Amino acid sequence: MAFYSKDVDPVFHGAGAKPGLEIWCIEKLRLVPVPKSSIGKFYSGSAYVVLSTSVLKSGPTQHDIHYWLGNDANEVDSALASDKALELDAALGSCAVQYREVQGQETEKFLSYFKPCIIPVEGVFTTQEGALNGDTYQVTLLTCKGDHVAHVKEVPFSRSSLNHNDVFILDTASKIFLFCGCNSSIQERAKSLEVVQYIKENKHSGKCEVATIEDGKLVGDSDVGEFWSLFGGYAPIPRDSALGGPQQVDSPVILFWISLQGKLSQIGSDSLEKDMLEKNKCYMLDCGAEVFVWMGRNTLITERKTSISAAEDFLRKQERSNGTHLTFLTEGLETSIFKSYFNSWPQTAETKLYDEGREKVAAIFKHQGYEVKELPEEDVQSYINCRGTLKVWRVNGHELSLLPASEQTKLYSGDCYIVQYTYPGTERDESLFYAWLGQGSVLEDRADAVFHMDAIVDSARGDPVMAQIAQNKEPLQFFLIFQTLIVYKGGISAGYKKFVAETGVDDYTYDEKKTALFRVQGTGPENMQAIQVDHVSSSLNSSYCYILQSGTSVFTWIGNLTSSKDHDLLDRMIELINPAWQPISVREGSEPDSFWSSLGGKTEYPREKEMKKFIEDPHLFKFTCTEGDFKVKEIYSFTQDDLTTEDVLVLDCHKEIYVWIGRHSTIKSKQEALNLGLKFLQTNILEEELSLEAPIYVVTEGHEPPFFTCFFEWDPSKANMHGNSFERKLATLKGKTSSGTVSDCC
Repeated sequence: MAFYSKDVDPVFHGAGAKPGLEIWCIEKLRLVPVPKSSIGKFYSGSAYVVLSTSVLKSGPTQHDIHYWLGNDANEVDSALASDKALELDAALGSCAVQYREVQGQETEKFLSYFKPCIIPVEGVFTTQEGALNGDTYQVTLLTCKGDHVAHVKEVPFSRSSLNHNDVFILDTASKIFLFCGCNSSIQERAKSLEVVQYIKENKHSGKCEVATIEDGKLVGDSDVGEFWSLFGGYAPIPRDSALGGPQQVDSPVILFWISLQGKLSQIGSDSLEKDMLEKNKCYMLDCGAEVFVWMGRNTLITERKTSISAAEDFLRKQERSNGTHLTFLTEGLETSIFKSYFNSWPQTAETKLYDEGREKVAAIFKHQGYEVKELPEEDVQSYINCRGTLKVWRVNGHELSLLPASEQTKLYSGDCYIVQYTYPGTERDESLFYAWLGQGSVLEDRADAVFHMDAIVDSARGDPVMAQIAQNKEPLQFFLIFQTLIVYKGGISAGYKKFVAETGVDDYTYDEKKTALFRVQGTGPENMQAIQVDHVSSSLNSSYCYILQSGTSVFTWIGNLTSSKDHDLLDRMIELINPAWQPISVREGSEPDSFWSSLGGKTEYPREKEMKKFIEDPHLFKFTCTEGDFKVKEIYSFTQDDLTTEDVLVLDCHKEIYVWIGRHSTIKSKQEALNLGLKFLQTNILEEELSLEAPIYVVTEGHEPPFFTCFFEWDPSKANMHGNSFERKLATLKGKTSSGTVSDCC
């Protein structure tokens, strides 16, 4: 949808050009920018538009637009903020997802921009200098909920506001009290301490005392007496349910078409298909706790405004809770949650292939007469020392066979292996274990490989990292520690031989006397592989070099799209597999008949450049598993501080995932963590069709390897702290507090 510059509010000119946050507020029926010094400060009587811009690893920028409505904002300002959010999206080329945010019910994505919290203040925003805006200091009682983002809400300063389920912050002129309800979680208490620190630094200039109050503790601490005296003296808090609020009830999922006049017409429920959405129409998807408005690419700005107003009116008329989240999506920008409500969502052809983009840029420069050298290859940096010690075992039934050093870089696709790699770390030697599952291996061997690896890891010192990987889905780190690797067809384990004997299938185990075709791949001498593939011409690919062994003849086949680097790897691999070979070099397009006859005849094979998919930004998720109920929640704008010691988290890097186990989590077995990783792959949270054979790493707190920590701004001292998350935050706060008594409320 085109949106001409003359229609754009001048305040939006240049918006979204740089990564970060940009905020505007409605003042006297016009939009004004909020100065950087006031970002994170929201007035309950105002309405805001917030733009978050980030640069993805794939290159393009990503925009998210939120309009925030204070509880005391008037209807005119609220409606104008909604319109301006849509106008901003149009100015950015309709490439943003829009969210409605209501004070006290904000989405976790929105709150993640303002860590540790936002605490709205009474009054309205104004650009006039010297205005007080009702910002005089006063005693406030706040409730703080949430483990990775804090939902902070002011409640009446009264004893009746306290309960046993939540954490409360009482902010007075000289001291901040943290009251921990006995049913509150350790993670919520820890997050609340971050809020306390925020209040101390921002409202008290870092000069006030901090005290924590334990629910039920009455004597022995002067802070306890002082706390209760502010409420007129101690009185018991009534015992209430530990559930902490109403439970969500599953609601039917209903799809409505929104007419040009804003009328809603139901067109489907529960069983929905993507084909029901037409490009020239707008729709509303009512999922109960969340509502989506989907806007076709061919719709006009007026239609979109009508649809958004219709959805907001729908929620008002139904008296839906302010906690009902409202999200606006333009066709092509559907979130994974939205897609999950449809039976199937077709994967579109990916256009953001950076190899293709780089080549186009190079072609343009060449056309303009500039000399263009070969573009650099993708980053193949190893984050660990790859000159360590390698041990490889083959799984042989219920036993392991240690391979001699001369054979440990030769694997068979019908077998399973356990790989131990020991390398020098920062302070001590570290170990990394892999269970490599061959493509043609039997299920029993696969199960035994994981079982044996888990047993070895449990008995090893230093809590090493372990990973389960499948052939053809190996992570780069695996290849880098081998440096050179040859993978043959077939197998020599007892399990594979038994399978061949019982099923009567042909045994394709590599034999020098048989015809064999190897694909050569890699990025250099320290990362190169020869993979035996089916010896048929359809196995060829113009992007690779191959070695064809047929009787006494050996051919090297050079694809038309290969580089001098690939040719060098081909020569090195010939030397590794059999130095005595005298190969016949064949370029694609000039093959002799004997070459094709060795492959059973000439057939079609891929001849186009094999593109690499763009690099995805990682996502962090938290596992929750109670009584067999498995849930996953995304943590937005994550940092190292989100690795909470009581949690089990998954870092989804798209090609591989990491299951991180906190020291105080309920998961005590790495085998159990592997199973959680498999469950995560099956749930397909991001609707990205992540392979069920994607590598799964298991990492324990305090023993994170560099190829995990590289996704964070890592502080090693945080990874080695003792105690639960609350005790750690409390120790940090005490270190910053020059005076005042701190009592433990755990």
